[in-house]
Amino acid sequence: MLRMVNDSLRRVPVPMVWLLGALPFALLLWDIFTGGLGVDPVQEVEHRLGRTALYFLAGGLAVTPLLRLTGISLMRFRRAIGVLCFAYAAAHVLAWVVMDMGLLWGQMGRDIIKRPYLLFGMGAFVMMLPLAVTSNNLSIRKLGGVAWRRLHKLVYLAAPLAALHWLWTVKVNELTPVFWVVAILALLSLRLVVKRPMPWTRPRRA
Repeated sequence: MLRMVNDSLRRVPVPMVWLLGALPFALLLWDIFTGGLGVDPVQEVEHRLGRTALYFLAGGLAVTPLLRLTGISLMRFRRAIGVLCFAYAAAHVLAWVVMDMGLLWGQMGRDIIKRPYLLFGMGAFVMMLPLAVTSNNLSIRKLGGVAWRRLHKLVYLAAPLAALHWLWTVKVNELTPVFWVVAILALLSLRLVVKRPMPWTRPRRA
């Protein structure tokens, strides 16, 4: 059964992930042009982009624990998931810079220092930037496998910062951001606790 699942996944082209990953953005554009963003469209654009980035971030973190616990491999899609995460995070930041702050750089700097949740968010974004830039085979060859993997461990810091950024922006008691904070912390913990594939995920010898 496990082999059938992985064989089916290997037949899924990686561009399909990009196509599916673009759907949230397409739906957002639809709502923009049809007036479906509610009373505060700027805030809705920012929040939807940020939430989508966090969903992809959690998805990328889930790939390794899923493989170790179940034997199901999504490793060939992980790079696409990570780049999609950064693309939505960059769009989230751009929406804040242009639509919310109106390119007022001084005001932006003061707000980041004044509001810790902005500092957390910017910190997570800055950490993800080198990961996105080096998510290609050329960078792996230039940096070497060990250095490349060490650099990409920054995601372990960026992920909880991004989750706390969302949690801190919530003005009322909402369970959704709490759930995602717990989920991301659980995924990071699983990577530490489950270091090797479980016995039932290993292929049997003939």
